[in-house]
Amino acid sequence: MVHTSGSLVSVGALVGDQARAAMLLQLMDGRAYTAMELARVAGVTPQTASTHLRRLVEGDLLVAVAQGRHRYHRLASHEVADMLEGILRVADRTPSCTAAASRSMPALRQARSCYRHLAGVHAVAITDHLLQAGHVIACEGHWQVSAGGADFLRGLGQPLAHALQRPLTVKPARYCRGCLDCTERRPHLAGVVGEAMLDSFVKNDWLRRVEARRELRLTPPGREALWRLFGLAT
Repeated sequence: MVHTSGSLVSVGALVGDQARAAMLLQLMDGRAYTAMELARVAGVTPQTASTHLRRLVEGDLLVAVAQGRHRYHRLASHEVADMLEGILRVADRTPSCTAAASRSMPALRQARSCYRHLAGVHAVAITDHLLQAGHVIACEGHWQVSAGGADFLRGLGQPLAHALQRPLTVKPARYCRGCLDCTERRPHLAGVVGEAMLDSFVKNDWLRRVEARRELRLTPPGREALWRLFGLAT
């Protein structure tokens, strides 16, 4: 695909609207939502939300999937999520990433979803541990999981074990990479491995999702597990 200044302006216009930006930020938790749910998030009427969502779908930022009587919307791709996360880091003005928000919503800073992987203080600390232990190796353009790291990570449960067992069918940068955390300004683990780690933590009931929010709550078993496995004093 050839990118032009016109396409940059077009995408910028789609993201730049306040209501659409609120919807896109909500969809950064990796889940799909109805127009009604996203209307509440953006503070607009369902009719206005539908108009905004139609523009985002036409602009290839979202996809809409019909299920029963409802249509659910989600981010169109990992590239869209990466773009939004990059905007958050550069702009540093969204409620999820400002210093003031970090003080007023400490739980969001501690643990939240960054599209489909774990972000926040805990994610950065876990990533630091994996790098220092040699379980994950930072390479130019992508990260690698060492043999010992694969053994360690498989012990964290499914679906992380499944992700490490299946053949590598995606690009190395998509499989395992660092993602600069927008509040901590240091990398957390992303890619297929990072997504599977978050899924495993949720399945283990170490983390619980908060309804209609990116925030993730650490459970008592999760607190004990993060201390035992990663030395995190949470």
